[in-house]
Amino acid sequence: MHFLVIAYDDVDPAALERRLAVREAHLAGIIELKEKGNFIEGGAILGDGGKMIGSTLYMEFPSREELERWLRNDPYTTGGVWFNVKVENIRLAFRP
Repeated sequence: MHFLVIAYDDVDPAALERRLAVREAHLAGIIELKEKGNFIEGGAILGDGGKMIGSTLYMEFPSREELERWLRNDPYTTGGVWFNVKVENIRLAFRP
């Protein structure tokens, strides 16, 4: 199943500091998910001045439950970065 994850950071000014503190761990996990085929594409949502304020991710997991399990354990979740997360079931074009 394909999913679109739109995750906005906490509006607290310290959220950017929390993001940067756990960013390497988050990216290491994303690289692992890319190798397994779960992460398709994604990147940061940029606010005024190019500041990172959230994330978008195209993901593939066998079930919504497995995606939710990953989300609960991602460093951006456990590190208090992502505040408002929306998940949509999608069908990506040109994907098997």
